Amino acid sequence: MQYLILCPICLLIAVVFIIVEKSGRYVAADIIKGLASAVFVALGLLGVPGCSDPAFARMVVIGLVLGAVADVLLNLRYVFEGNKAKLAFLAGIVVFLAGHICYIIASLPYCPGIVPCVIIGVVLTCALLYWIFQRIEASTVFKVFGFFYLGAIVILNCVALFILVTSFSQHWLVFFAGTLLFLVSDVILILNNFGPKQSFAMRVSNLLLYYVGQLLIALSLQLPF
Repeated sequence: MQYLILCPICLLIAVVFIIVEKSGRYVAADIIKGLASAVFVALGLLGVPGCSDPAFARMVVIGLVLGAVADVLLNLRYVFEGNKAKLAFLAGIVVFLAGHICYIIASLPYCPGIVPCVIIGVVLTCALLYWIFQRIEASTVFKVFGFFYLGAIVILNCVALFILVTSFSQHWLVFFAGTLLFLVSDVILILNNFGPKQSFAMRVSNLLLYYVGQLLIALSLQLPF
């Protein structure tokens, strides 16, 4: 596996971002966050030539790029105020959703059971959202967006796990680990943003799990299917 040096670089920049954001310098923090996200995009791009499935690699890289764009959009909620902040946050969710769809599209040719994966994914999403909605306060718009957003990443996890179980490989193990960390990160993000009390520790956990997840997804391109 090559270019592993990019992983600690990405995480180091992410830590700097967290420190700068904590200080209240939101414009600078958003720029630094974009740089951290650019590193996992670079890791994905560098893995494309060695990937045995160019179509899979292209869709994953597009997903990584969309994730990087969404990262910047989400943090604009701290730069803007009022409706602009809400729109920036919603735009980030939509772009992240598009990225999850790219990951799903990349994985579909390897999944022999897409219908059960979707059914299980929808059931698990409903159960997860029921649990989350008992703990947060959010407008109807955010709840609707949340259903489709979490639904996509839960279905992605179901697809990745199904492939891993039916066709075990290093690639799918790392890819599934990345999607799972992404999901856990998103749940923490929702609880921390819309829950009764915001926690810096949860913010740190959300961000670090997210970046490790994206790095694992990018690294999976270098591993055998």
